[in-house]
Amino acid sequence: MLTVTVDGVVQEAASGERLIDVINRAGVKISQVCYHPQLGPIQTCDTCMVEINGQLVRACATSVSAGMKVLTNSEKAGAAQREAFDRILTNHVLYCTVCDNNNGNCTIHNTEKLLGIDHQPIPYHSKPYEEDHTNPFYRYDPQQCILCGRCVEACQNVQVNETLSINWEDPHPRVLWDGGSKIGESSCVSCGHCITVCPCNALMEKSMLGHAGFLTALPRTTLNGMIDVVKGVEPETGYGAILQLSEAESHMRELRIRRTKTVCTYCGVGCSFDVWTKDRHILKVEPLDGPTNGISTCVKGKFGWDFVNSADRLTKPLIREGAKFREVSWDEALDLVARKFAEIKAKNGPDSLAFVSSSKCTNEESYLMQKLARAVIGTNNMDNCSRYCQAPATQGLFRTVGYGGDSGSIRDIENAGLVLIIGSNTAESHPVLATRVKRAHKLRGQKLIVSDLREHEMAKRADLFLHPVPGTDIVWLSAVSRYLLENGMANTEFLDQWVNGLEEYKKSLAPFTMKFAARTCGISEDSLKKVAHMIAEANGVCVLWAMGVTQHSMGSDTSTAISNLLLITGNYMKTGTGAYPLRGHNNVQGASDHGAMPNFLPGYQSVDDPEVRSRFEAAWNVRLPSTKGLDNHEMVEAIQEGKLKSMYVFGEEMSLVDSNANFVGDGLSKLDFFVVQDIFFSHTCQFADVVLPASPSLEKEGTFTSTERRVQRLYQVFEPLEGSRPDWQIIRDIANRLGARWEYQHPSEIYREIASLTPLFAGVTYKRLEGFKSLQWPVAADGTDQPLLYTKHFAFPDGKARLFPLPLMEPTDQPNAEFDLHLNNGRLLEHFHEGNMTYRNEGIREKTPDTFVEVSPELARERGIQSGTWVQLTSRYGQLRVRALVTDRVQGKELYMPMNSAEIPVNLLTSSHTDVATHTPAYKEASVHLRVLPEVGESPLPRINHRFGHPTPQHGVEVERKWKRPDYHFPGNGLVQIETN
Repeated sequence: MLTVTVDGVVQEAASGERLIDVINRAGVKISQVCYHPQLGPIQTCDTCMVEINGQLVRACATSVSAGMKVLTNSEKAGAAQREAFDRILTNHVLYCTVCDNNNGNCTIHNTEKLLGIDHQPIPYHSKPYEEDHTNPFYRYDPQQCILCGRCVEACQNVQVNETLSINWEDPHPRVLWDGGSKIGESSCVSCGHCITVCPCNALMEKSMLGHAGFLTALPRTTLNGMIDVVKGVEPETGYGAILQLSEAESHMRELRIRRTKTVCTYCGVGCSFDVWTKDRHILKVEPLDGPTNGISTCVKGKFGWDFVNSADRLTKPLIREGAKFREVSWDEALDLVARKFAEIKAKNGPDSLAFVSSSKCTNEESYLMQKLARAVIGTNNMDNCSRYCQAPATQGLFRTVGYGGDSGSIRDIENAGLVLIIGSNTAESHPVLATRVKRAHKLRGQKLIVSDLREHEMAKRADLFLHPVPGTDIVWLSAVSRYLLENGMANTEFLDQWVNGLEEYKKSLAPFTMKFAARTCGISEDSLKKVAHMIAEANGVCVLWAMGVTQHSMGSDTSTAISNLLLITGNYMKTGTGAYPLRGHNNVQGASDHGAMPNFLPGYQSVDDPEVRSRFEAAWNVRLPSTKGLDNHEMVEAIQEGKLKSMYVFGEEMSLVDSNANFVGDGLSKLDFFVVQDIFFSHTCQFADVVLPASPSLEKEGTFTSTERRVQRLYQVFEPLEGSRPDWQIIRDIANRLGARWEYQHPSEIYREIASLTPLFAGVTYKRLEGFKSLQWPVAADGTDQPLLYTKHFAFPDGKARLFPLPLMEPTDQPNAEFDLHLNNGRLLEHFHEGNMTYRNEGIREKTPDTFVEVSPELARERGIQSGTWVQLTSRYGQLRVRALVTDRVQGKELYMPMNSAEIPVNLLTSSHTDVATHTPAYKEASVHLRVLPEVGESPLPRINHRFGHPTPQHGVEVERKWKRPDYHFPGNGLVQIETN
């Protein structure tokens, strides 16, 4: 720490800290149009000029030094600030009262007021460009663009999609998409970073236009006339009176615009943000303070909320009568559910019922669902959709390090010297997390290795891309581990101090030679040795993996092999290291954490542990079952065997997301009584006897737990749509009809009970999670959490990790002469899961209207396929028709089909084979026959899809090019540039 003097007041600062941050922390008001703390110094606006020892410098680009004396309001500094802002206003017309961005947070408006500029000495210069409305979600107005470059910096160096740039050499510079394309035809992924950081109204959400202000819905001709009036009176009245009027209008808006914090309902990254609403209209999503995402969002989190107000929402309970459903009252529906559950339990026993919780609903709701199953019905037949995706990753971590969650935070991934991604299309499945890897790779020299069947974006960016034979990751991982041990590249000091089982583990590696791995995996020995050396030489290694690993018959073993590799190289217990299984849904981590599993009570406390059971029995005043229940996969088999008579599923499209969908649907149709609770009439609802209308996340309160074990609060944005109810209330009311006497009135009361019974969450309270505060479990009773695990010991009784020996296994359902193609499947950036939410978004549907199957160019040539050709895919389990998309993202005889379709679900083709340890379906082990059909339609991806764009990578806004323009000069005199890293 050191001290500097700002306007005569001594301030403490960290060595190397930006001067602008010290000034802001001190509460000194200084103009700063282009500076944003999450973007760093851009240096385009020159409005943050300060005086140091008689010289003018940019505060944003100046590092503090001991004894520095800074004047922010000297005559020289003030004149330079005003001159710089005057030049900004040549690009912008102030018509705040009739601007939808006049909401108290417009940087231009606020800077105008701060600097007290009354007149515009340099006239506004119109630009020869039209507004661009071609993106379905936002528009760009070059006439209002001040060329601050924030949007370019955000796109190039935070999102790292590298779409935006400014051609500073142009006579009339503007922001460019792909160097000059229309926005809607560019590589823009509609992540919204650019809009979020725009300091004015140049970039705005279309959902804001005409809705935010009291006068902004007026016809364009009327608005233009009012703007002309403002420009006409400015020379005489000055801006003061004009701004007073606009501020009065802005304050009026506060009475009808609400800003409510929530947590994203899509993937497991855990982005949080404010939702701006006017009545039930969503004006915009504003990220800023989220501990995970900051200013970042993806297209779904920023724009994918139309489903909340969809006309398709369920608003009446339904009871089946023959082949049709009848709308009924809540009392009739709930009474029927309780009566049938009681009858089935009395006749067939509690284990004839099963319960499936939702990975999209809150922790409190999953807790109540498992409590209903165990404490009210008396069965451990309880599961959630982590069985379909992440259970093997959890199992691999349980075996080796003790906790079933990420070993650190996304911030720790950024700090790694090397990131190894296996079986994860991170840029599309976990886009905001991927931006952190892309940024570290681009700006800080982080190394990147990707192993995948497709050459997706992260693969194209990688320093080394491995394309293994499907289902063989465990082989090359084990071979690399053996090579490291045999060639003196293991971390022996770490192994001696922190790890058990080394000798047995070494013996288990006998089959995994480099030669065997190269032959089995189709990867050269040189490439495998390069992987080993890159890992050994890196300053910290993080491994990220997802469904490309876990959805195999050896998913648990491959996950274990990943953790084994990290242990032998000492890549745990410090930042920039560790295991990161990327959770797919927003609360798939939390659902398992809070007991929605057949073998664990909340906090991974075993159902067969007498001490654990006695604690819960005392609190719940019941006797609890002591043997493991059925998981999702076993439930379907038990239905087919006649043992399971009834199910209650909420927030889960089970009939489409479980593998071998024909088999699953057949099973669901055989249930004596089936209850489905959802926000839409899903495919699974077709099999139900009772359908209960629930509320999505924007209509309730509670907590979610993200992939990095981060527990966060979500607040109610809207009242539940009339006729629907939050899931926790529905579960509570069913339990009470069965005699439970639950008295919960708010989710905070539920979590108070969870914390009292679960050491993992002992210190979690709603007070400690207020606003954007969060906690990463385990959380001690005093509220101390652990963002980085294993800093002092591993989660085993002796504090040591365990190397876990693994057998050699082969994937199931392999290709043969009849089923000669391998079918892979996974996510897309734009859509989520089966698409129940995202297909109800007009903008997303415009960009990506339907599913498809990716076919390699070589296979397309061989079979006479072009983009748009209809093909029939037939597996050993089912068949479907789908259009082909020819792309070099896949190779040879490997196909890829997104899972995002309820009309053409890929799981009609997948098998009932599972991971041995967890029963997670082997979705990624599917072989198919492809028959080319005579129909040829349009390409399933329209030309306006971002995948056809051409990004323009560069190093941020490249302000040095602006400084070289003949019309640019430094404001004030004697400017000295002091730049930071």
